[in-house]
Amino acid sequence: MVDVDGPLNPFAAKPYRRPEGYGTHRLTTPRWEAMERRRLREYGLPNKRVKPLRVWLNEDHGAALTGLPFDLVWATTWEEEANAFIAPLLGLPQLPVVVWSEPRPEPGGGVFWKTPEIVAWAQGRPFAWVDDLITEADRAWVRAHHPGPALLYHVDPRTGLTPDDFARLADWAEQLGREA
Repeated sequence: MVDVDGPLNPFAAKPYRRPEGYGTHRLTTPRWEAMERRRLREYGLPNKRVKPLRVWLNEDHGAALTGLPFDLVWATTWEEEANAFIAPLLGLPQLPVVVWSEPRPEPGGGVFWKTPEIVAWAQGRPFAWVDDLITEADRAWVRAHHPGPALLYHVDPRTGLTPDDFARLADWAEQLGREA
């Protein structure tokens, strides 16, 4: 399960210095446009043009992701928009999507709101989850609530996924296969 912002889009990198290997894409998704229109109305600027969202993507990540021994799933607030806007830019096929509950759950104790929904989606199956907001609280929550193997893999949102990250994900899957 992979998030977009952070792992694939290193949004926290220096604002005008895109990381090496990444291309800049300006995207106006329906969700982004609606959110920005609400914000502009709140500032009294209802007729101002919505600026596209800047997204940095590394096109090599598509092949790297499909090369992993996993069934890929979007676990991102982009939801279906990841298939419409991100997948084509990375050369990925349409992927299953974790659809988040509204309102979002508040598990408390420092646990990320996505964590219970990721575990529910996995339904006891082994899974790897790649996100920039994973903490030890999430890992503890998953250990307490998920009966199967799980790798919660934190990615630095300043760098995005690196070759070392892909190697570690592949190693985990290989080790899991040996244990099965």
